[in-house]
Amino acid sequence: MISAEQRTLIDATLPAVEAVAFEITSTFYPLMFDRYPQVLNYFNQANQVKGTQRHALANAVITYAKNLDRLEQLGERVSLIAHKHCSLGILPEHYPIVGECLLAAIAQVLGDAVNDQIIDAWGAAYQQLANILISAERDIYDEHLNRKGGWVGFKRFRVIEKIKESEVITSFVLQAEDQLMIDFEPGQYITVLKTFDGLEHRRNYSLSDAPGRNTLKISVKREPGGIWSNYLHDDVTLGDSLEVSAPSGDFTLRQNPKPLLLVTAGVGITPAISMLNAAVGEHRIEGREIHFVHCARNGDHHAFGAHVEAITQAHSEVSKTILYSNPTEAELKGNPGRSDAFGFLKSSHLEAHLGNNRDVEVYILGPKPFMQCVLNLASELGIDPAQVHFEFFGPLEELQVNTQQMEAA
Repeated sequence: MISAEQRTLIDATLPAVEAVAFEITSTFYPLMFDRYPQVLNYFNQANQVKGTQRHALANAVITYAKNLDRLEQLGERVSLIAHKHCSLGILPEHYPIVGECLLAAIAQVLGDAVNDQIIDAWGAAYQQLANILISAERDIYDEHLNRKGGWVGFKRFRVIEKIKESEVITSFVLQAEDQLMIDFEPGQYITVLKTFDGLEHRRNYSLSDAPGRNTLKISVKREPGGIWSNYLHDDVTLGDSLEVSAPSGDFTLRQNPKPLLLVTAGVGITPAISMLNAAVGEHRIEGREIHFVHCARNGDHHAFGAHVEAITQAHSEVSKTILYSNPTEAELKGNPGRSDAFGFLKSSHLEAHLGNNRDVEVYILGPKPFMQCVLNLASELGIDPAQVHFEFFGPLEELQVNTQQMEAA
């Protein structure tokens, strides 16, 4: 519990902490890894090198401190963090480690500008946040354990299918030894765990099929220099085992009759395929329109094209638009007069699906510049920010959308 005196100290020192927040988090991570090397396994080292994790933590700390009297406004952020923590296997005993090292980093960066009373105040604020997250994560772990085919921690799955979806994306169908039916929410992701060169590596991959099967499917883009993606593409064969966490994430399909607009680019198509399959299957809502918009470089990079085409042909409520930003010469020659099939996404593409209706549920996923574009288009079209959903694992502030939209998403 934060006392009135501690709250006064936090408010008084917040500007100073905010001014050096990135320096604090840049000090925090090396310090924690040095004191507690066992926690290194929980962090994506590529994000450490790029600095995205440090920016994300700095923004999270400052946003929390600015909203101590309005914690209900942080609900979406808390849910995002809690789901990510559960996917990685974060437990209550990890929080004292983070608290100790974060306070040490604040003291080191601010030096003589802080005293024991100020550190204690920020410690109380951290503990309050830790308690909120621990409670939220306990609920998520309970949900994981109690749903159909559920589990907590990591469970061994075998690769029973390996499917080349495009030149850069390959799908892996995974099945547990117990072969139980597995329930999850369309749009969720799993974490896979493996040790490379003595260090555990955890990676999140969106599920790319509907729930209710005794398998899980992920579709992975080969990333240059990516340890996990290159291992999966090059080394994993049928029968190999992977350690898999229970499905997590709150970027999930809303069950209501509003038209569904799925707008994706590149490998961002994967959770949209899960949503699409569910929306025409066991999650089908009578009369619900489904609009599928996908952007790819060209046909060589376009995954699930035949699958989406088959669904569109089989279900009259489904419409689609596919855009190639860098079509091959053969594609250009094969589509004379089809300039609408090439180039970049514009508001006219979305308006062609929506007409005058703006009361829709929009889901967006793709590279950062693409998401920036679509969020701006949704705002320009007057779609309610509460009905615009996106999944972004970096600092939300990197997406330059209006504050109302950021908070709602």
